Amino acid sequence: MDTSASPQALWDICPDVRDDESTTTSNLGIRQTFGGRVLLAMRSPTLSQLEPSRATYELHLEQSHNYARRAADAIAGGVNSNVRLSGQRICFASGSGSKLTDIDGNEYIDFALGMGPTILGHAPPPVLKAVEETLQLGQLFAGQHPLELELAELLTRHIPSAERVRIGLTGSEMVQAALRLARAHTGRPGFIKFEGQYHGWFDNVLVNHAGPANDPVEGLPFPVHLQTPGQDVSSTSHTYVLPWNDLDAVRRFLKDNSDKVAAIITEPVMCNTGVLAPRDGYLQGLRELCDQYKVVLIFDEVITGFRLGLSGAQGMFGVLPDLSTFAKAFGGGFPVAALAGSAELMNLFANGVNHSGTYNSNLVSIAAGIATLQVLADDNGAAFERIERVGQSIIGGIREAAQRHGANLKVLGYGAVFHTLFTNEPETYDYASYKRADAQRQAVFLDALLPLGVRPTGRGTWFVSAAHTEEDAERTVRAVDQALSASA
Repeated sequence: MDTSASPQALWDICPDVRDDESTTTSNLGIRQTFGGRVLLAMRSPTLSQLEPSRATYELHLEQSHNYARRAADAIAGGVNSNVRLSGQRICFASGSGSKLTDIDGNEYIDFALGMGPTILGHAPPPVLKAVEETLQLGQLFAGQHPLELELAELLTRHIPSAERVRIGLTGSEMVQAALRLARAHTGRPGFIKFEGQYHGWFDNVLVNHAGPANDPVEGLPFPVHLQTPGQDVSSTSHTYVLPWNDLDAVRRFLKDNSDKVAAIITEPVMCNTGVLAPRDGYLQGLRELCDQYKVVLIFDEVITGFRLGLSGAQGMFGVLPDLSTFAKAFGGGFPVAALAGSAELMNLFANGVNHSGTYNSNLVSIAAGIATLQVLADDNGAAFERIERVGQSIIGGIREAAQRHGANLKVLGYGAVFHTLFTNEPETYDYASYKRADAQRQAVFLDALLPLGVRPTGRGTWFVSAAHTEEDAERTVRAVDQALSASA
């Protein structure tokens, strides 16, 4: 099997993309050539391509619209993250607990939670107090300070696989550090990632997260689907994309190609696409294959870490990776990330493998991380119990509403993070089955929730915080019922 950086390993399927129901030609990007073959990169929608949704006319968003016009003249695209290019352009004034208030005065029960980080809700007093106490101490020392050790000891205490840690600022950065360690440890160049999973915006991992699904019958690894114009094609030459939840596919690929594979990186729960759970035995099977072929197993716990529990997904499923990345929840809304793993691998950072960063272990981020973990650990993890209870109440209510309305609306996931989708599939277990859901009906449903004061993420993932209440759950379920009535 040829897995080299040949044209066959890259996206050469422009006609197939145009046939994909969820991708329109207006979203198609720049053609690039590599080895004489045509590649197609996905393009984010521009401001002029965004059509106002139904909710635009039902919400009073005059000030947000004025802001968007001004922002377009000063900020590229009017936003500072491409994720925010789609959906409603709402400008927010403040957040408190489970609520957000926009500059027009509209209030929302927030289930986006900054795309997951604010697990204690907005402006949690214990975290703000801890941060305030550091402000008189300084910002950056370009050296060590006691708080960073305190945070490191908390992380090694709670993360089952963590013998050593390194602190950074973003999950994307920590993923690259993990892959570098794996290459250094094994002497091999490549890694396996799974279709539909997201591991940051860097060129070597930003592939096959969106766009058309592939068919394993047509061969492995899958063709590489670039996701943006300007992406360096050569950086994907050692990126091998396989279907998720298919242990046999991984087994077959490693049998012939293990000498090229330094690491397998996976979300232990596919939270970036559908919150898809691993099938029974799948993660353990990956662990066994990695042991057999001397491949480094990396869990991307940027979302699952400190959201599914203090020990993350690895604790929930009882499978220990060699390395794991963390961000989002454990900073309580402040920028902080970590890479954790075995002493053997992590000590390579002290023996020639580079990981650096000017803002790593800045006082504000470290203090926020410590305070967040302390709150989550208090009373034997009572915060997680509240999150799960409220989340399951919402999940149950959504399912009951769907049944009343005869809607094929399903909910996948856990109390702390779940996903809604409209599908007739008996099981949604990988990217291909997820893509068969009705994306248009999902968009209409999510748009209908906004004027009712409920804000999930634009892709249909819902994050629940310790600040959400049963009253929030009841209001949310009523809004879902109304939205389904309106779209019936």
